[in-house]
Amino acid sequence: MSEAASWLDRIRSLPLPPRVRILNVCGGHERSIAQAGLRGVLPPEITLIPGPGCPVCVCPEPDILAAIRLSQNPGNILAAFGDMLRVPANVKKGETRSLAEARRVGADVRAIATPQEAVRLACANPSKNVIFFVAGFETTAAPVAAMLAEQIPENLSLLLSLRRTWPAVAMLLESEKPCFEGLIVPGHVAAVMGAEEWRFVVSRHDMPAAGAGFTAACLLAALHGVLVQILNERPALENAYPAFVCPDGNRRAKNCMAEQFTDFDADWRGIGAIPNSGFRLAPHLAAHDARVIFADDISGATGRNEAMPPGCDCALVVMGRLSPVECRLYGKACTPHMPVGPCMVSDEGACRIWWSAGERQAAAHAA
Repeated sequence: MSEAASWLDRIRSLPLPPRVRILNVCGGHERSIAQAGLRGVLPPEITLIPGPGCPVCVCPEPDILAAIRLSQNPGNILAAFGDMLRVPANVKKGETRSLAEARRVGADVRAIATPQEAVRLACANPSKNVIFFVAGFETTAAPVAAMLAEQIPENLSLLLSLRRTWPAVAMLLESEKPCFEGLIVPGHVAAVMGAEEWRFVVSRHDMPAAGAGFTAACLLAALHGVLVQILNERPALENAYPAFVCPDGNRRAKNCMAEQFTDFDADWRGIGAIPNSGFRLAPHLAAHDARVIFADDISGATGRNEAMPPGCDCALVVMGRLSPVECRLYGKACTPHMPVGPCMVSDEGACRIWWSAGERQAAAHAA
């Protein structure tokens, strides 16, 4: 018997209540759950809820519009991680709604995969302003901070849209009625920041939590731990990913991030501002801060509406209040080929993950 099958048997043997809802924060976890078909084999009493772990999904619309505007200057090269190129903004008909559209009409927009590619791009194009539009969570912030700790080219600037994960979960827990009874902690974030960063889930909210890796066995082990805590009414913070997660995380990475970034109350698309949830460049990096350097160019992009497009329920999906198939546009107006909302764009977006896993319920109902 495989390790995953053994954990599944242990979960099936538990005396579960009629309904138990577990939030899995991470988009990577959601992808692993869908690819392994875990929802189809778990007891029906268990509901796994995808949470706010997709940076592309929560990137504020003004940041997207600012990136589009900067890309349209012929003296600039705009570099971004691939998923960001297709994220649509809610604009008037005829206006450019994504970086991909900007590129199609002549903007120099480059898809990159690592921060070091942005450095190489700037070195290869010394006569251009290279702007790195970077959205991500702590696992992206750490390598970006490491890049900044080195001497980077003078013509490289950053348009940051980096977010911290735990404040979004804290916001959900502090809402009037949380939609879950247990939490699967994102293992890769905890590997950087430390498991203890999630202690507040237990100490402040009496909610069971367990950190997990990305295999089916690791996810099921963490889920079993959370369920046992719920049944025993003894909330704790468990670590089902001990090979990579320690209580304090990666101290070197955390120190580097503290030197290069400061925290601020950041906007999350469709949700609003969440206290201390964003990273911005530290003052000593103003010469590489695109928001400072190009303040006049992007000033008009900051007043746009941050709401999702009409009919799009991505914000409710991100907050775990709707499943992807419950979105009004899922499989109808919104598909991976023609995404309306950001959750259908990224491979960490719940809607895209469910569609790729073959969940076409809304499309079938529409027919």
